Amino acid sequence: MAGFPGVDFIDFDSLLTGDEKLVRQTARAFVDEQVLPIIEKHNREGVFPRHLVPQMGELGFFGASLKGYGCAGMSNVEYGLVTQELERGDSGLRSFVSVQSALVMYPIHAYGSDAQKEKWLPKLQKGEALGCFGLTEPQFGSNPGGMLTRAVRKRDRYILNGEKMWITSGSIADVAVIWAKTEDDVIHGFLVEKGTPGFKAWDVHGKYSLRASVTSGLAMTDCEVPAENLLPKAEGLKGPLGCLTQARYGIGWGAVGAAMACYDTALQYAKTRKQFNNRPIASHQLVQEKLAWMITEISKAQLLAYHVGKLKDAGRVDFSKVSMLKMNNVWMALECARKSRDILGANGIVDDYCIMRHMNNLESVYTYEGTHDIHKLIIGEKITGIPAYM
Repeated sequence: MAGFPGVDFIDFDSLLTGDEKLVRQTARAFVDEQVLPIIEKHNREGVFPRHLVPQMGELGFFGASLKGYGCAGMSNVEYGLVTQELERGDSGLRSFVSVQSALVMYPIHAYGSDAQKEKWLPKLQKGEALGCFGLTEPQFGSNPGGMLTRAVRKRDRYILNGEKMWITSGSIADVAVIWAKTEDDVIHGFLVEKGTPGFKAWDVHGKYSLRASVTSGLAMTDCEVPAENLLPKAEGLKGPLGCLTQARYGIGWGAVGAAMACYDTALQYAKTRKQFNNRPIASHQLVQEKLAWMITEISKAQLLAYHVGKLKDAGRVDFSKVSMLKMNNVWMALECARKSRDILGANGIVDDYCIMRHMNNLESVYTYEGTHDIHKLIIGEKITGIPAYM
């Protein structure tokens, strides 16, 4: 799919500035030239393409919407277009960039001390250091407030005990943003460096999804970190949830990229695959119905992502709008993958085509960083004023 022309039925490009188009084209060229030729092999072998990290750092993909410390200072729309193109390549690669940017660099930038920012942000931006985000636990996913990980103050240090699960980049991270409850039962964030005694990371194997991404578990057993490693401006659940809002925004754009890849693959296949009187299957009504549904939903998802991005740039977005973006666009992308697989028939399940890889990846994206149903409840609370989580 090198030279992917884009999927633009409604002249979406007319909304974009020259800078936004340039950012997208830069990310698109990177994906076409560096990702697509190797991603099926990495997915098949279950290996993260770590050799791409320095290039992504040079291109400014890490912490792209942050300002200072070497970051690109992109607008939120520009950053969204980057994640769209990355996920057009692979959800696992976009997940890696999302974690590095929204779940590691963002909390250090927003909640960290000057010393923490100066130590970590330049290295994280260049990809010289990698990070991970430890919130989800084996017993607590959708209810992060129930976390069991504890941090007890002992003079000039904190002693951390607990376990985290489903952590992207956990075993390759140089620094982990770990969320834990202190003795007063308040959630705080801590920077735990690789090699700290009592800190352990291991990889999850046997995944059918996000195979080109590192997924890990973390454990802290009497893990001592200096008191200055506490993020001073994060207190309570708003800290980690603020990070998740940043990541969910990128996911909403990224899912559009995965949908675009599946749709374009199905469209090109349908125009060349011939059945019944040597006619292309694109001439069949049922196939056209699927293609029409996909391009309509992709177009709507593009507009939703763009509008939320503009609101975010104007400082007018709240987490419920981002929940709608993530919920709708990931659902849309997964349905596009399923319809595309159907159009390809048996060919849709082999990795000569990207569809099954995207479909399997999107099953995880549908669940992580707020499940589809939890985002419905977030929207429901926003419009009714009544929480329905219990």
